[in-house]
Amino acid sequence: MNNYPEGQFCWIELNAQNWQVAKDFYSQLFNWQAVDQPIGDDMFYTMMQLNGKTVAAMYQMMPEHAEQGVKTHWLSYIAVDDVDASIAKAKTLNAEIVIGPHNVMNAGRMAVIHEPDGAYFAIWQGQENAGIELRDVNNTLCWSELASKDSAKSKTFYHDLLNWQYTDKDVEGMSYCEVTAGETSHAGLMEMTSEWGEIPPHWMPYFAVESCDDIVAKAQFLGATICVPTTEIPGIGRFSVINDPQKATFSVIELNE
Repeated sequence: MNNYPEGQFCWIELNAQNWQVAKDFYSQLFNWQAVDQPIGDDMFYTMMQLNGKTVAAMYQMMPEHAEQGVKTHWLSYIAVDDVDASIAKAKTLNAEIVIGPHNVMNAGRMAVIHEPDGAYFAIWQGQENAGIELRDVNNTLCWSELASKDSAKSKTFYHDLLNWQYTDKDVEGMSYCEVTAGETSHAGLMEMTSEWGEIPPHWMPYFAVESCDDIVAKAQFLGATICVPTTEIPGIGRFSVINDPQKATFSVIELNE
């Protein structure tokens, strides 16, 4: 396989103001192993692996971006069959192309998109690298979730761009939308309320864990801040939202068997 099916999340990377701190934190939290790949003078792109398989990546933020106020953050990638065709379509849907399109050596072709509701994501056309090699097991990516200011607008955009299909659900009295690409349910969409304050729309990665309570305690010990304490989702599992020591946000979830 040289590409995930179009519309599925295929890669996740951390752009860190302090790459070494990030490597140490996630290596200890998830038992990941860091494999540094040189990409220039004293510059590395680090593959984070679990049992010898790549599950995420991270790199040192450029100084000029940090000076511009860019914060440490996770970026989620969605597979497409043709990056350039997807960009052309995204532009007709009023999205902004922030980075690219460009080739990443022989690994693939990518671009970063700022969609009309305000969330950022990347698209990836795999060549020699299809994407993450392991997911949906403990300590790996298992879900991606969009927090949107206008869920109807978001649903239209992603359907038109990626042919996503939706199933509306009621979760604890909250309207929630499950996303399907092809035959795979892999993401969710929820509308932000006034209680979210000034938090902008964003894609949130979820990592599966064996014990939510244990990971939350470990994350706190390693210097993280717990944004949402361990919370039960009836029929699904227990989750928590965490800010790592550099304030990049992610979620962990202990799924019911």
